Amino acid sequence: MWRKAVMVAVLSFLLLPRAGGAQEYIAVPDLVSDEAFYRMVACAAPPGGDCAKPFIWWPVERRLRLRVGIAQISETFVNYRFDLVDRALDLAIAEINGAGAHLFLERAFEGPFDVPVYLVDTPQGGEISGTSVPDLDGSEISIGRVAIRSRGDEITSAAIAISADIQRREIASVVLEELVQSLGLVTDIVSPAYEDSIFSENGNSVTRLRGQDAAALRRHYPRL
Repeated sequence: MWRKAVMVAVLSFLLLPRAGGAQEYIAVPDLVSDEAFYRMVACAAPPGGDCAKPFIWWPVERRLRLRVGIAQISETFVNYRFDLVDRALDLAIAEINGAGAHLFLERAFEGPFDVPVYLVDTPQGGEISGTSVPDLDGSEISIGRVAIRSRGDEITSAAIAISADIQRREIASVVLEELVQSLGLVTDIVSPAYEDSIFSENGNSVTRLRGQDAAALRRHYPRL
């Protein structure tokens, strides 16, 4: 959905290139199986192919109380956009918590946050600054951006930035997508068959987790 995700593997001290060095999306001509869909969004594996990214998860001891909240609001982030992001965050958390995965997100209004959200003053195509998050600052933003830091297969932190000029009609979808990505499902899909997926690279209109989207989240965090 015209945004970038960056992952940092702490154990190997590897920072992937910030502007597209990792596989951002997989293109498929038609619907794929649930297994293939999950592997596409979780490890960037083309159908029948090998993973291009590692599988990563929030650790078991943290995943039932992940604190999500707005950590910073830039002076240029106008009030109506803040109000829409604020509401979209509540709705996105409800969607994720209702998907049936062994995962629970908690809306928090003061830190510390597991997943902080930064409403930056950077317009689309600009360079993020002022968040004090090394994996966000200095990187380019499209509409939204998520940075994930992991140690081995465990996510240790994630942070989301939302651009100052995000369009009203895109906010709910972008917030949901970035929050889902912060859980370790980091690759989008290009396909006319998946225009109604939160993982669609070519649109920002989906605001619900249904079908293979919800199934992928349940697969990533199965109930014990």
